[in-house]
Amino acid sequence: MAKRSSSSLPLLLVFLLALLSSCSSFHDSLHIVYMGEKHHEDPDIVTSLHLDTLSSILGSKEEALGSIVYSYKHGFSGFAAMLTDSQAKKLAGIKGILGVRLSRNVRLSTTRSWDFLGLTYSNPPSQLLHKARLGDGVIIGLVDSGIWPESKSFDDSGYGPVPARWKGTCQTGDTFHCNRKIIGEYLSPRDLNGHGTHVASTAAGSYVLNVSVGGLAAGWARGGAPRARLAVYKISWGQEGTGSTASVLAAIDDAIHDGVDVLSLSLTSEEDSWGSLQAMLKGITVVYAAGNDGPFPQTVANTSPWVITVAASTIDRSFPTVITLGDNVTLVGQTIYHGSADLSGVCDEETQKATQFTGKVVLCNPGPTATINRIALAAQNVVKARGLGLIVPQYSTNFLPQSDDFPCIIVDWIVFQQILGYIHSSRDSPKLKLAPTRTVEGRGILAPRVAAFSSRGPNQVFPGILKPDITAPGVSILAAAGDSYGFKDGTSMAAPHVSGIVALLKSLHPTWSPAAIKSAILTTASVVDKDGVPIVAEGTPRKLADPFDYGSGHVNPDKAADPGLIYDINPKDFDKFKCPFGPFMACEAQIPVYHLNLPSISIPNLKTKVTVSRTVTNVGSVDSNYIAVVEPPPGVEIEVRPSKLVFDERTKRQIFTVTLTSVRRIQGVYTFGSLTWKDVTHTVRIPIAVRTVINDLYADVA
Repeated sequence: MAKRSSSSLPLLLVFLLALLSSCSSFHDSLHIVYMGEKHHEDPDIVTSLHLDTLSSILGSKEEALGSIVYSYKHGFSGFAAMLTDSQAKKLAGIKGILGVRLSRNVRLSTTRSWDFLGLTYSNPPSQLLHKARLGDGVIIGLVDSGIWPESKSFDDSGYGPVPARWKGTCQTGDTFHCNRKIIGEYLSPRDLNGHGTHVASTAAGSYVLNVSVGGLAAGWARGGAPRARLAVYKISWGQEGTGSTASVLAAIDDAIHDGVDVLSLSLTSEEDSWGSLQAMLKGITVVYAAGNDGPFPQTVANTSPWVITVAASTIDRSFPTVITLGDNVTLVGQTIYHGSADLSGVCDEETQKATQFTGKVVLCNPGPTATINRIALAAQNVVKARGLGLIVPQYSTNFLPQSDDFPCIIVDWIVFQQILGYIHSSRDSPKLKLAPTRTVEGRGILAPRVAAFSSRGPNQVFPGILKPDITAPGVSILAAAGDSYGFKDGTSMAAPHVSGIVALLKSLHPTWSPAAIKSAILTTASVVDKDGVPIVAEGTPRKLADPFDYGSGHVNPDKAADPGLIYDINPKDFDKFKCPFGPFMACEAQIPVYHLNLPSISIPNLKTKVTVSRTVTNVGSVDSNYIAVVEPPPGVEIEVRPSKLVFDERTKRQIFTVTLTSVRRIQGVYTFGSLTWKDVTHTVRIPIAVRTVINDLYADVA
């Protein structure tokens, strides 16, 4: 009987999938049609061509006008339209159309953090923040849930005129306005869920004094590039924080036309990669969040090689609170609840029905691998059920759901067991007392640590490209929330930290390409904390971080301003690697993507020997000598030729090769190392990830 059950279930699933597929083919769905580079500068002509193409399938221009949703006509050519599956297949067969696919949903993935990164206003003039004039003149485009313009973080006092090169518009209303800080807004840009406002103020918020949440984390709130301008492209509506790939592409297309310098997207989506490619080709540096599905492997999102993919890490700030149990035992947890309370009720380690939460503190064990979303959902459920509080054990004690009138306390597993023991031994109703939370900052806190929720590599889409690229602060980040301020966690908060740094670098080095800026950020990243201790990755259990956790390491803005060498890329080089970049790319060649001139090396299938080449450009002192320092991955020998690079007035670029040889026959195991070029003042480091392979039929990507 058991055998019969297990064999019939897959057949049932196949039947249901086939049934759903056949039903959906008769209904219109939003499809994205990609036509490559545009061949006319006049956007009206491009849109007319889109309508003509659509009319050839639908039968008339009227039908085409009723079907089309977006016309991509500025940075690239394509459109989004409501089509049946059969209509989409017909379109895919038309000459000049490179791909057709369904539009899918995308998910939207600070008083201390900038000081932690070394970008302090009181720093000497020689450091990046001042050399870059606080990002003045740079335009950051934000693709998100909109913005709350009344926030003090977007005050434009002291700003000059809007840059003359700006070609965008501001769609205002009775309750919405632009200024010299927010210079562009599209499509009902009022932020309803606070995500976009938080992201915008993190990247480029103006200076605001005396910001705190109930006295916690008090200080100056500001963005990384506080004098940069903001252009807001809303793609997400409502409280859920979801949009569509079609609307993301429309936002990117508009941003290319408007003239932004940086695009910041705190969302997860692989399907707009060709839109971000076109932005990069126009000189725009594109920054994406890595996603919040960690600590599990192969979860990293936004993995195209031309974007910067940002993981999340902690800062040197903690919010301890003293918990006193009814038997007078005192313990310590963390919470952003800024009050004090005497709480009583029955705490239960098992998940209870919502009606049982009322008037009680809930001791909830969601499991050691619980995601950021699962903990937040547990807190929401207890609030809805009128619970008094929530205590959650975690290996990571840094994700702290915020509520002004509800304590959510994170404790480690030992404290959790002590509370559980007290509950079981208590004869009366268990009670606890919560002392007011304090803010602790500085060297006494181990930081940075890669956040448990931050999505991890290896890169499932392009294994030959190492992702994530970099890590930045993304835990308990204080920034604007509506007309007030609040904490948020996620790679969504980490990405705008890098976007702000990109804006500063763009101001300091206006002629640098997106690849050069990316290289400067990655090759100067740190793999140790300020005390020289290797960075730790939180998860189950904690471990020393590796490139699948943090890419090149933790971002170091001041060092990125003077990287010494850069790994630049001619945008045309991406033409050689079109096949691996998905169905929207014309397939012209099958060259492994690890041959791209990236500031990293990832070999997912090393059998015996592989040789890759890289080109570096000197952007430091004219006369410079660099020596190669190699830390080979275990089981791999590495030879670098030449091992010394000499630059002078005539020699600004050098090519070198890296030969990787497997010396240990182990199947499917990734190991890590690095290659560093050093001169008197610079350390130019790139990570190396290698997976040795003996048999192609053996699947192990550990």
